[in-house]
Amino acid sequence: MRLSHLARPKPLIAAGAVALSMIVLTGLSASASTPTTDQRLTHDNPGSGGYVSNYNLNHPGAGVAKDATLTECSRSRGRQNEPSVAVNPRNPDVIVGSSNDYCGVYNDGVDADGAPIPSGPIWLGYYRSENRGGSFQCSLVPGYPGDNTPYASRAQIRTASSGDPVLAWDGQGRLFAGSESSDDRDGSRKSFGDVWVATYRNPGGVAAPTVNDGKEFSRSVIVAKGTSAPNFLGKFNDKTAIAADRTNNPATRGNVYFAYSRFASNGGSNIYFSRSTDHGATFSHPVLLTTNDQDVQFPDIDINADGTVTVTWHAFRTSGQFLDALRYAVSVDGGATFSAARTAAQFENYGAIDTLVTGGGARDCGDLTSACVSGYHFFRHDSGPRSAADQTNPADHTVHIVIEAVVPGSEVATDEPTYGVTQRGVGGQGAIYAMTLNPRTGAKTGLIRVAPEATGNQLFPDVAVDQGVVHVLWWDSKNDTCYSPKRPIGNCADKSVVPSLDTYGATLGAAQAAVGLSRISDVRTQPNYEQFGGRTVPFAGDYLWVDSAAGTTYSVWTEARHGGRRRPAYAGNLGGRGAPVPHPAAGRLVHRRHLPARRRDRPEHLRRPVAVAPVGGPARPRAGPRQYLHLRTGDRGIIPACTSPYARSFPGRADLPGHSHSSVRQPLRSRGLF
Repeated sequence: MRLSHLARPKPLIAAGAVALSMIVLTGLSASASTPTTDQRLTHDNPGSGGYVSNYNLNHPGAGVAKDATLTECSRSRGRQNEPSVAVNPRNPDVIVGSSNDYCGVYNDGVDADGAPIPSGPIWLGYYRSENRGGSFQCSLVPGYPGDNTPYASRAQIRTASSGDPVLAWDGQGRLFAGSESSDDRDGSRKSFGDVWVATYRNPGGVAAPTVNDGKEFSRSVIVAKGTSAPNFLGKFNDKTAIAADRTNNPATRGNVYFAYSRFASNGGSNIYFSRSTDHGATFSHPVLLTTNDQDVQFPDIDINADGTVTVTWHAFRTSGQFLDALRYAVSVDGGATFSAARTAAQFENYGAIDTLVTGGGARDCGDLTSACVSGYHFFRHDSGPRSAADQTNPADHTVHIVIEAVVPGSEVATDEPTYGVTQRGVGGQGAIYAMTLNPRTGAKTGLIRVAPEATGNQLFPDVAVDQGVVHVLWWDSKNDTCYSPKRPIGNCADKSVVPSLDTYGATLGAAQAAVGLSRISDVRTQPNYEQFGGRTVPFAGDYLWVDSAAGTTYSVWTEARHGGRRRPAYAGNLGGRGAPVPHPAAGRLVHRRHLPARRRDRPEHLRRPVAVAPVGGPARPRAGPRQYLHLRTGDRGIIPACTSPYARSFPGRADLPGHSHSSVRQPLRSRGLF
């Protein structure tokens, strides 16, 4: 996650609504897929059923009225980003998704000028299906400000916003949801920067029907607190990861592991790790894993079937170094102790930098105070390693790692000297690489390019492993009509922007090459809409997600839709209500918080958009682009997936010989970082 209330997370938004797509691979067919009826995943539009509290999901006859937040969520048509998804290993009919959900931001009516008041919470969504995505129930994780249900007291948290959702199932019907959170509920400028974990259980117990696994909210507990200093000074925790041991190893089965980045006001950062041995009721004192690294983030946690725990992360290069490093640490005693950090590989970070017209560095560029000297519009991104291990095979000691990196030899001078990928003035092509690592012996392969292509950038990869099959997905700009390694994704030579990203998926073969490569989205997305910082900067989140368990695979991604070639005349949708308002060159109320350090990523969900004041009129929200999160499911084949704002069913598809899948696409919520 990224920032704070004044700088709300940048939800992916386009001229449509955000949606989550799901595809279920069931049988197998070599026929082409034919979309059928669309279906929403998040019911944030009137007439679709809306959001309900988790308490009412479990006590439908209790009659607890919807609070202001859930009422607003049921009509907001808002934004979402940074999706996650988890497949229940005991019953793959049960799927739970989450995201940074902005649906409750405008839950407090309007001001004297009729503009919606952005004082409500950005929070973790809880989207539950018990029929493999045929339908979803939509809710928020309990404990948000204004939660009026008895479950609110079970959430032992203190912050006003939450984000960076991460999900994991154990082997006994419990679902764990991790979060970064910030902002003071009393309205002060205290940042906090806590991280916490929520537990959902089967209300009937471990032996009850598995269709009710992970249905009832049990508690949320703080794993680590940030400081109360304002403006992200002091200590701020962010960039979360979670995993639960569902192996048959009696010494570790049931353990829950949590890792995160801790940012300090001096600009340094470290990776910390904590574990729970009582099913999420308590967590151990965090252990420092990065004693010799200074600038790190993006941890991920892997569990092999013998109980070995591996934590991977990105270590940014420091003075005198030319490459970034993919680092890791290993525990062979269930997370009690860890080895010293080691380097798995080195690579050139695929990021984006520029210079603001107001002075200072920028990792994303937009309009007004967020405009850059180059004149480009682009979302922030950095190389974020993701890793996974197979918990089902005790003989398999492999950890699979994927990462985006600059293709060696693709470096080229940029069209605009202030913009760059590796440094200002130097561009290049980004690609997805994979490698394997044996955490016990240290044996490893080199980084191998998964899907080589002559044009286009690849980014935001994820990986999941189940029953010996390795699934990957990523964003790809190979169909970007304005692609050039000299310019940002989706930016043309004349400084216009175009839809540029598709979601691709595959399985990995023995040589780490993509097998069954498929475009799993069906609408190209526009990632460069200005959705945050007072509608002045784009934000696409930090990650996409794929999960696989019990022979079934699901993937989710964020999608922003719009049909125009140039930047939209309407920059976003504040709360989804209000008529379109022209995008004036001046006369807007804008608010943006700039981070002092380039890689100091704080929860963007804290960055609230502000109302736009058109020339000669009162402040009003601007209608326009929305985002879509997409979820796909499959049965050990490549991660199927559908893009677009709504759910669909596919009776058959030739992704894999002999397999067919159905797709459900639905609006999802999400948030962003800065």
